[in-house]
Amino acid sequence: MIRIAALQMQTAGADTSANLARIESAAREAAEAGATLLVTPELGVTSYGGGEDILALAEPADGVIAARLGQIARETSVALVAGFAEKAGDAIYNSAIYTDGSGDPSVYRKSHLYGDYERNLFAPAKPSTCLFSHHGMKLGMLICYDVEFPENVRRLALAGADMILVPTATPAGYSGSFIAEKMIPVRAFENQVFIAYVNNVGRDGEFDYAGQSVIAAPDGSVLAQARLSEALLTAEIDPALYARSRSENTYLNDL
Repeated sequence: MIRIAALQMQTAGADTSANLARIESAAREAAEAGATLLVTPELGVTSYGGGEDILALAEPADGVIAARLGQIARETSVALVAGFAEKAGDAIYNSAIYTDGSGDPSVYRKSHLYGDYERNLFAPAKPSTCLFSHHGMKLGMLICYDVEFPENVRRLALAGADMILVPTATPAGYSGSFIAEKMIPVRAFENQVFIAYVNNVGRDGEFDYAGQSVIAAPDGSVLAQARLSEALLTAEIDPALYARSRSENTYLNDL
């Protein structure tokens, strides 16, 4: 069992120092609430709406951004999942990093890019199974649009994920609300996993975000949900409480 925190965040645009400071503040608040993990939004460090300015902020997975996130994790004893623009050779990826401040971080690159905006900025990664251990639980990562393809969630579930962490930048509007309120609980239920779907909020560049971050349980219930302002959600993640749901809904065994 772990307690996690999710930061629904208004970024400071391409001001990476301000965004990292906001994440640090939230990590300290999460620690006070007893959380051991903090999940933050898609591209929350380098901003989603910065357009081509994001490209100049891209760093390798062992760069200054990753080092600073690792430092925050060590100082607060709260592991972090944070979105950033990752530079790897000549390619720029929309990536998320997990770090607890010790050892090598885990990095996931978004495979399903959404719209011309993302496709003009980032290279698509091949779908991958990014799994890591956190306090005895097996966790996986996807980014935003990736979770809307059931194959991606199912792949992680079949690989043994207990929980899937999804930094996102879902825009305001009907579809954004539907994804948060309907799709995420269904993805959790049909794969018998926990899902933390953590969105940006407010305005960034040309984008207004839906907010409505949600943490869903394997039985489809919502453990925590934000609305349309900055918020720090927390939830207890105890797989043992959902043994009955998993015994009744044996989708993974019955494929």
